[in-house]
Amino acid sequence: MPSLEDELFPSTPGKFKIDRGHNINRQFHRCFASTSTMFIWALFLIALTASYLSFQSFVDSGNRYFTASWGGIQWEKQIRNSAKTNRPGGMSVLVTGAAGFIGSHVSLALKKRGDGVVGLDNFNNYYDPSLKKARQSLLHSQAILVVEGDLNDVRLMAKLFDLVAFTHVMHLAAQAGVRYAMENPSSYVHSNIAGLVTLLETCKSANPQPAIVWASSSSVYGLNDKVPFSELDRTDQPASLYAATKKAGEEITHTYNHIYGLAITGLRFFTVYGPWGRPDMAYFSFTRNILQGKTITIYRGKNKADLARDFTYIDDIVKGCLGSLDTSGRSTGSGGKKRGPAPYRNFNLGNTTPVKVPTLVNILEKHLRVKAKRKIVEMPGNGDVPYTHANISLARREFGYKPTTDLQTGLKKFVKWYLSYYGYNRKDVW
Repeated sequence: MPSLEDELFPSTPGKFKIDRGHNINRQFHRCFASTSTMFIWALFLIALTASYLSFQSFVDSGNRYFTASWGGIQWEKQIRNSAKTNRPGGMSVLVTGAAGFIGSHVSLALKKRGDGVVGLDNFNNYYDPSLKKARQSLLHSQAILVVEGDLNDVRLMAKLFDLVAFTHVMHLAAQAGVRYAMENPSSYVHSNIAGLVTLLETCKSANPQPAIVWASSSSVYGLNDKVPFSELDRTDQPASLYAATKKAGEEITHTYNHIYGLAITGLRFFTVYGPWGRPDMAYFSFTRNILQGKTITIYRGKNKADLARDFTYIDDIVKGCLGSLDTSGRSTGSGGKKRGPAPYRNFNLGNTTPVKVPTLVNILEKHLRVKAKRKIVEMPGNGDVPYTHANISLARREFGYKPTTDLQTGLKKFVKWYLSYYGYNRKDVW
């Protein structure tokens, strides 16, 4: 009988077909070449971030030195063991945000197919850290080490790359959430911009340089009303600070690709859901409140139009992440010096089938066998957008990305995990 972990983390295919064509890459380079103002803006952001990092280093360096929870011979041995590959041609991958929702799933999938994985996470309290610790324990059971530390800790980042010649970096660490940006904007600058630059600085100086795949967001499409969203659509009208930091990340990564020869792939995720998910997401909080008999708030857009999202199941996202790693190409720099052009790509990873939020609630009611208490209100001006829909033709062409899980099936798996993890007896629910 399969274990709970096997059910929660189904097997994920390994290698994906590689399209050797370079037409798409040329399209992207022409696009960026024609937008010199974006390039200048990116350089300005890097300068601004460098100032921020210098100030943070001045204030915090002493504390980090005396309170570091890493280091020592045993710790170094654990890092090296976790990074070891167990298949011919296997990758050695640094996964940032490894104790997060997507990061934990990707780490397990990489390890399962024989790649070496070292995780990094700061275990912040944006949502209950105990869930992150539980994910860490699950990874530990599969011989995956998750280092507790911050991306902005330059000494830690340098140490990790001194210990392991990482072939790839899967950068999933970020301050998530659209609405929280109105409460704590500085956390988005710290994680999504400063943290990204610290990582890129470390990678550009590494020898050999790793290829980088990182989490952008479908939020970059912002106020774009052309659907489905394509990678070639405009992304210069962000609707939230979160979206703006992700858009800035795309400009900054392009700059490091152009100057230092880093091979970089950005992934624009569309509303990811599933077991071990984030408690701040609607499907998760709806489930909790329905079971507790609390009223759930459902937003409507203009003219009482229902909001809709391109909900994408976690296993499909993992396939896209692994496919992106497998086709990432090679960085061309060494010791901070570029030797030649390197791949730069952005992909949508979605399900291509938007579902209205009231329909999501109907499905949860069915699987929970509990009727929801609904409160319908007009969508506030908090950065949310009314509709998302992914065009995934580019990812399908480049590495065979093909989502296979519909919302009915995915939510059934999520509910099963939720009831088990939070200790619900099905008789209590039903």
